[in-house]
Amino acid sequence: MKTDTVFKQAFNQTLTLLSAAGTGAPLPSENALSADLGVSRTTVRKVLAHLAERGYITGQGRNRIIATAVPDDAHFPHTETIATAQQVEVHFMEWMLRGHAQPGTQINELELARAFGVGTTGIREFLNRFRRFGLIAKRPNAGWVFMGFTRDFAMELFEIREMFELRSARALVRLPDSATIWPRLRAIERQHHELLNQIDARFQDFSDLDNRFHRLINSAVPNRFIDDFYDIITFIFHYHYQWNKRDERLRNETAIREHLAYIQALFSRDLVQVHAACSLHLASARKTMLAAFDAH
Repeated sequence: MKTDTVFKQAFNQTLTLLSAAGTGAPLPSENALSADLGVSRTTVRKVLAHLAERGYITGQGRNRIIATAVPDDAHFPHTETIATAQQVEVHFMEWMLRGHAQPGTQINELELARAFGVGTTGIREFLNRFRRFGLIAKRPNAGWVFMGFTRDFAMELFEIREMFELRSARALVRLPDSATIWPRLRAIERQHHELLNQIDARFQDFSDLDNRFHRLINSAVPNRFIDDFYDIITFIFHYHYQWNKRDERLRNETAIREHLAYIQALFSRDLVQVHAACSLHLASARKTMLAAFDAH
């Protein structure tokens, strides 16, 4: 399952690269693709073979070129490109968000496993990750209980988030034009425009897009400790503050527009613009989070 997930992630990322390069453009070498995608050459070869089978590329070795435009439906669904642990995280966040969960909410492993289509082991591992932060507690003979957050806890975490993201944003703009993050950023920009055009019906879908956007920025500086810590950041800032349903649609629309300005600043490579756009958006997120605490 893990290998299949890695392959599908790499395949989708390569499709993004093909779309950005255009028909007739040469493909990078296997070594270059392996480095850019962060996968083994074995996975790269599997991706290239799959692309050739579909007729998207032609040629061999260093003579491979893009044979045709990639159709919109060529990508594997997003749900198939994330590991089981990440799937549990996404499902759990949505469950908390749409279920209006409050501190004291009982969490049943078996019910969640059935609802998410995963084993109870995956649910238990996920809950244990948050247990160490005091966000979820295990009660003897009573299952799990969501404990909620304190204002001080969230504010301390926000300070760390600001340091991480500003550092990553500055590093991102220094990456070369050939870096795979640029076409990925362009793709997520399109998704923002699509959501903005359907905001009335889909405003609650912003949570997932918000999460993926900020994780993409932080991926500019790979760091295993930041990646692990970002799970907690995601839990609080991308979901908890949205439990305040007042003006949720307007708040999400505003955040989308801030993201788009942020993305434009990143593409400009201007550090002053990037710092301003990033700081403005994070300040709005802080304000929204504090409003959520005040509403409880």
